[in-house]
Amino acid sequence: MTALPNKKSQQSKKEQVEEMFNNISPKYDLLNHLLSANIDKLWRKNAINMLKPHQPGLILDIATGTADFAIAATRIKGAKIVGIDISEGMLEVGRKKVEKKGLTNCIELIKADSENLPFENGKFDAAVVGFGVRNFETLKTGLSEIERVLKPGGVFYILEFSKPVKAPYKQVYQFYFTKILPFIGRLVSKNSNAYTYLPESVNEFPDGDKFLTILAEVGFVDNKWFSQTFGIASIYEANKSKN
Repeated sequence: MTALPNKKSQQSKKEQVEEMFNNISPKYDLLNHLLSANIDKLWRKNAINMLKPHQPGLILDIATGTADFAIAATRIKGAKIVGIDISEGMLEVGRKKVEKKGLTNCIELIKADSENLPFENGKFDAAVVGFGVRNFETLKTGLSEIERVLKPGGVFYILEFSKPVKAPYKQVYQFYFTKILPFIGRLVSKNSNAYTYLPESVNEFPDGDKFLTILAEVGFVDNKWFSQTFGIASIYEANKSKN
């Protein structure tokens, strides 16, 4: 994972990602929904619908950002959600949204490192992460930490961008993601790096079956993936062994 928000910086990837999200947090929700034409809301809904039958009581939302996934997870009756992120700027926006929606009784947002989770082994029934695993400094470390804090038999859903392989979606996607998206992102966010880093990190990410292999290597079992909207995104399902 070598894509970096600022290639000239001497900071670690983790430090750069934290700084980047702190900088763009005021405009993040606007840009996120604008650039995806709100399709990201449908993808989260699909992931939560897959999670619902497991009836998790306590859910960990990793790289929660402005808490969109955590808020979507409240559709699961009786669930409590703990959202973590390294960006205090993103969490600040998320807390305001949670409070405005009257969800403070079921969502807690805390600053924490996805690769060094401050929770005991086997604490959570389920975990979710939306568009966050690309930003891990060490992918396997972050995934291993998530596996550690899940209960035996716990389930993990990952929503992440992927790369369409069929024409004409592949060509349209590449043009939009590498030309249009960075231009609009820079214009609105006033950040020259964030929306250049996004397509670079997506192109670098080991999507599809490659990601299933990595999930298996860190201990997850019965791993599957489900393509979304012409292959623009994927939902991955992974399970912690019951033993």
